[in-house]
Amino acid sequence: MTLITSTAELAAFCDRMAAADYIAIDTEFMREHTFWPKLCLVQIAGLDEAAAIDPLAPGIDLAPLFALVHDPKVLKVFHSARQDVEIFDHLTGRVPTPLFDTQVAAMVCGFGESVSYENLVGKLANARIDKSSRFTDWSHRPLTERQIDYALADVIHLRPAYEALRQQLTRSGRESWLAEEMAILCDPATYRTEPDQAWLRLKPRNASAKFLSILREVAAWREREAQKRDIPRGRIMKDEALLEIAAHTPRDIDAMARIRGMSRNMAEGWQGQGLIAAVERGLSTPPDQAPKLAQRPPTPPGIAPLVELMRVLLKMKCEDEGVAQKLVAGSDDLEAIAMDDDAQVPALHGWRREMFGEDALALKRGGIALAVQGRRIRVVTL
Repeated sequence: MTLITSTAELAAFCDRMAAADYIAIDTEFMREHTFWPKLCLVQIAGLDEAAAIDPLAPGIDLAPLFALVHDPKVLKVFHSARQDVEIFDHLTGRVPTPLFDTQVAAMVCGFGESVSYENLVGKLANARIDKSSRFTDWSHRPLTERQIDYALADVIHLRPAYEALRQQLTRSGRESWLAEEMAILCDPATYRTEPDQAWLRLKPRNASAKFLSILREVAAWREREAQKRDIPRGRIMKDEALLEIAAHTPRDIDAMARIRGMSRNMAEGWQGQGLIAAVERGLSTPPDQAPKLAQRPPTPPGIAPLVELMRVLLKMKCEDEGVAQKLVAGSDDLEAIAMDDDAQVPALHGWRREMFGEDALALKRGGIALAVQGRRIRVVTL
């Protein structure tokens, strides 16, 4: 059990890790009571050693850790990296690069969709993971030996899993496939939360310009307050209350207090003041500058059966190539291709087009057909 609790220990450990070609890395965090994830532990495994770093230790300076995760010479290997990367991006303002996500690599290599760490290391490293500490309170101190052993297992077994996946990618020639996915994970825009887009999370059905203008303003106000105060959105205001406000346009304290989910104290306090101001901004928005709900065009006759044929083709191709369907195309993508040869969907670009997109277009145009041979679906050229 190795737990680093001082800056000097951390600097020495990170210096040793900086000499490695790659490191396996994972984090433990808490988010139940905050807007931003609270980093509670960082686990790193190199070639010959592994350690857990305690970011909550009194007086510790995480600068050596941040320098390591941003070192362009050291590959950072995560499993299901998005939340871990979001933490480092929030703390440092930068995305750690270069990255390798074993969960995405596993989808490219035919291990199914969103394979768990436990299942992946069981198959590739013959390791059994004790998940009994999964839901522990990582912010409580002192950490137990069992907690630290559990946390370190998440990076110790990640190394052989990574190496096995890297070999499979090289043999299959699919390294470029993974590179496209890693480019998305390394894009800072992936982790940015724009307050003016927060209304989209509420999935409104009312398409009126006034309603959507007010909803955009009150949702943006809540997003900024949650970020500034570092508390969950729901602690500021419930989703249902924001939708009620957009529908009923309360412009004074009395009207705000009548909104379901609002109390008189809230209406008279800082929440009420902020929301009333947001309602006024929404009401003053010109109709041509109001947000709009994405309108799906009506589905022409015959499209639905074609989408189902494409779905069969997708499943067949993914089984033959050993790639998770989720990585290639979703239902919306198939419908878009069925309606438009130049649809702007990932399935018509890069390796996805080569593997599936070209055949999907050929099926649509009548250039190929699907036939049953034995118990398998085959492509037949017409």
